Amino acid sequence: MQVAIPIFPRFTALDAVGPYEVIQRLPDVEPVFVAEQRGEVRTENGFLGMVADATFAEVPAPDVVIVPGGFGSRALLEENPLLAWLRAVHPGTRYTTSVCTGALLLAAAGLLDGLTATTHWGAVDVLQELGAVPVHQRVVEHLDRRIITAAGVSSGIDMAIRLVALLEDDLAARATQVFIEYDPEPPFDAGHPSKVGDDVMARVAEYRNARR
Repeated sequence: MQVAIPIFPRFTALDAVGPYEVIQRLPDVEPVFVAEQRGEVRTENGFLGMVADATFAEVPAPDVVIVPGGFGSRALLEENPLLAWLRAVHPGTRYTTSVCTGALLLAAAGLLDGLTATTHWGAVDVLQELGAVPVHQRVVEHLDRRIITAAGVSSGIDMAIRLVALLEDDLAARATQVFIEYDPEPPFDAGHPSKVGDDVMARVAEYRNARR
């Protein structure tokens, strides 16, 4: 089973690596990081580089697609090879999925027209402009369309565990979850803007602007 994870300049590392850590535990899975060109692709802050081992043309029929997000997604909302590839491969996938602002890329490719979908809280307006119906949920499934979207960054791990259940069974999903010891107990209940105050959001803005 080939699982393709497209990467692009300024993608968010955990959007891609979180689901990868889950899905690659299945013995019959062949994960492949794919891009317009082979070689290193830098993440959104430029500190980390990951290697694309195949081009879009070399991965014409993946079984699963997991699209990460990141600041770089905004530069890819007009016609480009990634959007063309998503449109080309989706009819043959078992599931086409996204994490964070990867949903913007699915929407820009026309795969979310009129569908409920989730993304990072900071990109809800853009998702709506691209034709989707944003909802505040951790993971949103449209199994009849073979599409799953996950909210911001860390939710990709939740999505991938659910994906394992769909591809294999609940036992496999539980096995992968315990394998990576995914048993979160965050020190603060601060996982969404609705749970924090203006002081926290001001700090978020400060950090976000520093990385643009």
